[in-house]
Amino acid sequence: MTLRLYDTATRSVRDFVPRETGKVGVYLCGLTLQSPPHIGHLRSGVNYDVLRRWLLAAGYEVTFIRNLTDIDDKILVKAGEQGRPFWSIAYANELLLAESYRALNVLPPTYEPRATGHIPEMHELITKLIADGHAYPATDGSGDVYFDVASWPAYGSLSGQSPDAMQSAGDAPDRGKRDPRDFALWKGAKSDEPADAYWPSPWGLGRPGWHIECSAMCWRYLGPEFDIHGGGLDLTFPHHENEIAQSQAAGLPFARFWVHHGLLSIGGAKMGKSAGNALDLAYVASLGVRPVELRYYYAAAHYRSVIDYSEDSLRDAATAYRRIEGFVQRAAERVGAGQVGELPAGFVAAMNDDLNTSAALAVLQQHLRDGNTALSAGDDVTVRTTLAVVRAMLDILGIDPLSPAWTGGGRSDDLRAVVDSLIALALEQRAQARGRKDWAAADAVRDQLKLAGVVVEDTPQGPRWTIGEQD
Repeated sequence: MTLRLYDTATRSVRDFVPRETGKVGVYLCGLTLQSPPHIGHLRSGVNYDVLRRWLLAAGYEVTFIRNLTDIDDKILVKAGEQGRPFWSIAYANELLLAESYRALNVLPPTYEPRATGHIPEMHELITKLIADGHAYPATDGSGDVYFDVASWPAYGSLSGQSPDAMQSAGDAPDRGKRDPRDFALWKGAKSDEPADAYWPSPWGLGRPGWHIECSAMCWRYLGPEFDIHGGGLDLTFPHHENEIAQSQAAGLPFARFWVHHGLLSIGGAKMGKSAGNALDLAYVASLGVRPVELRYYYAAAHYRSVIDYSEDSLRDAATAYRRIEGFVQRAAERVGAGQVGELPAGFVAAMNDDLNTSAALAVLQQHLRDGNTALSAGDDVTVRTTLAVVRAMLDILGIDPLSPAWTGGGRSDDLRAVVDSLIALALEQRAQARGRKDWAAADAVRDQLKLAGVVVEDTPQGPRWTIGEQD
């Protein structure tokens, strides 16, 4: 079955056919680095990581580009407020973003270019647009350069908006524009902004407009035409609309598919720093929810759906994941971890249907029921085959409990060994108390472990422990 994806440009789910057989180029609009990432931002990373893993599983060679906007109006405002260089703010937030993605088991991109590293490519595109009559330098002495929206009849096609109904682009004073809808490609130096936030250009000292950055980086790393351009639904207009216009006006065919993910809201409002409702990974951890459980929370919803965050829904997702984890751990204890198996047809069909992770998880749940029944019956053959299939599905979603991403490595392994030894000692003390029928002491050991987040379960094979809540 062929992968089918919803394409915003055609407003339809259609067969995905790559530009070049066996290879896929993907560009994901990354973050503007004016502030630390919140969990709304991180949904994007997980959603497109699942897409990437599915393409890899299908045998494609994937070039995955995720950019960083490290020069922007918002960053310069923060620099002024904090009295810091703009680049130090951007870099500090870049490090926090990378740490968050690692915590969520998001594969690193093939390349992660910064906007400030691609000024020459932007100049080249702007120069061509001016030469072809699609852009013009402002005549007010500002040093700004604008894209001429009226010169591009297809403007508005991605978002389905009529140019006649559009308001001012709002990214610069209208006085230098031929038309208020025109948007900035290059912004001339301003006296009230940091002196180190500018680069020489044919139009004077200045810095790039937001939209030209992505066109330049797509072109640099993926060529004139590539397969998939991704980003949040809120970027459809004006950002992606402007990318298409300026890229195609410069002679670049650009993206063949536009794939947008739904946003994460809270109380029906978009999550964001400006709204004062941004939650980060540290907050999620304070609720007792692990990164793998947050990743499951993202993956359980279809990527195009809106997730309205609540603590209850997050905890429900954590509980659901712990059931999955519990089967995997019990089965691995029983028959060994084994190898990742083949994906079941139902799971493949669901993922090929516009990455329908909700339907894919329903297939997973059926296999979990079969696996738990086999565990209870002592049917090790079925346990072994079911474990392999379950792990294959979880691997695609990036949440296999036995993956090194979640079991740790290096110092984490050393720490796990220490924890294992300490818990083993506590369980031995509990066993001795039970042996002398000192039930109060035995219960006290179990309760103390539970307070530390360690749940003890008595089984026919002896006590076993897990981190998290027991069903």
